[in-house]
Amino acid sequence: MKYRKMGSLDWEVSILGFGAMRLPIDKQSKIIEEESIKMIRYAIDNGVNYVDTAYPYHDGESEVLVGKTLKDGYREKIHLATKLPMWLVKKTEDFDFFLKQQIERLQTNPDIYLFHGLTKERFQKIKNFNLIEKMEKAKAKGLIKYIGFSFHDTFDVFKEIIDYYQWDCCQIQHNYLDIEFQAGTKGLKYAASKNIAVIIMEPIHGGKLAIPEHKLDTKPEIKKILEKSKIKRTMPDWALQFLWNQPEVSVVLSGMSTMQHVVENIESANNSGINTLTEDELQTISELRDTYSKYIVVPCTSCGYCLPCPNGVAIPGVLRLLNELAYWGERGKPRIAFFYNGMVKTQEDLEKKKSQGDEIEGAASLCIQCGECLDKCPQQIEIPSILEKVNAIFEEGKKFSDVFD
Repeated sequence: MKYRKMGSLDWEVSILGFGAMRLPIDKQSKIIEEESIKMIRYAIDNGVNYVDTAYPYHDGESEVLVGKTLKDGYREKIHLATKLPMWLVKKTEDFDFFLKQQIERLQTNPDIYLFHGLTKERFQKIKNFNLIEKMEKAKAKGLIKYIGFSFHDTFDVFKEIIDYYQWDCCQIQHNYLDIEFQAGTKGLKYAASKNIAVIIMEPIHGGKLAIPEHKLDTKPEIKKILEKSKIKRTMPDWALQFLWNQPEVSVVLSGMSTMQHVVENIESANNSGINTLTEDELQTISELRDTYSKYIVVPCTSCGYCLPCPNGVAIPGVLRLLNELAYWGERGKPRIAFFYNGMVKTQEDLEKKKSQGDEIEGAASLCIQCGECLDKCPQQIEIPSILEKVNAIFEEGKKFSDVFD
C-alpha cells in the first residue's frame, strides 16, 4: 500500500480508503455481516488505514457493522471517520445527541468527525447553531480528534466554507467526469493549497465509470477508446489512476461491495503514482470523458443560477437524475426513481416540511411553468418543458424514449 501526507495532520494515510456505504447486502437489503467484516479486515491487513462511514449509511447499520469489524485489534490500525447528519440537525443540542448515538453504534470514538453534505443552506446551520464551537468542545473532551466536512454545492460555496475555518480535512466528489462539477478540480487545488487534506468520494461516479468487460458492447464508443489505448486497464483502474495521479489528493474512498473489488482496488493502489500518467494515458481519459458527455441529455452544470425556484423545485438535482436515467436506461430507473421519490411532490407537503424546519428538495411536479428560471440559466436550457417531461417519466410512468426522441 502507498501512503500520503494527510494535509497538515501528523500522520500518513493510505491512498485507498474503505467507504462503508456500499457493503454487500442480502435480498432484504440487509448487510451481509460476515462477508463485510471479512472484506474490511482484508483491506486493513493489506495496508488500508482509513475507514469512512456515516449516520445514514445502510439505514444506520453501517456504523454498527464498522464497530464490530474494528474489534480484535483492528481499531488501532486505522483512522475512523463518520459524519454529523446535517439535514437532521434542527438545534444546537442535536450535535450532542447524534455524536453520542454514533459513538455507541461504533463502540469507539471517531478520529475524524465531518459535517455531512454541506451546501449553502447547511453551512448557514453551522453558523446559526454554533456547531464549530460544538466540534471544538467535542475535540477538547477527547470525543473526536479532527474536524472536517463533506461537500455538495458549487465551487463558490466551497471556497467560502474553506475560508471560514481552519479545517483538518474536506471530502469532495471528484472523478474524471466531474472535474467542473461541485468543488471540481479548482476546489481540490484550492483546499490543498491551504494544506487541508482532501478526501475523494464517488471516484467511479456511482458505478458509471466501471462498465464490466462483458457489457462493453452496450457502449461501443467507450469500448473503441479502450481498445485503441496502448495501456490496457479495467475501467475502475482508469478512474482511480486519474485521481491518484494528482498530488493534491490525500485518500480516495471506494465503496466496495465484493471481495473482488477490494482485491482489485488494492492492486490498483499499489500500481499508482503522482504525475506518472503519460500523455497517451491522459489522452485516453480525455477521450473517455468526451464520450460520456454524449450521454448527457440536458447540459446542466449545477451552477444553481436557476435557484431558488419560487415553487420549490430542486432544478439542478432533478436534471441530474434525468441525465442519470439517460445513461442507465430503463434498467436503472428503479434506483433513480428511489431518489426522485424522496423529493417533495405537492405544495401541501412543501409547506408542511417548511413549518417543521425540514430541508426541502422539490420534484418536477411542483413546477407551474412560470418560466422565471429561463432568463437565469446560462446554458439556456428550456427548464419548464424539461421538467414537464421529467414529471411524465416519474409520475405518469412513461419511458424515457417516449418523451425524449
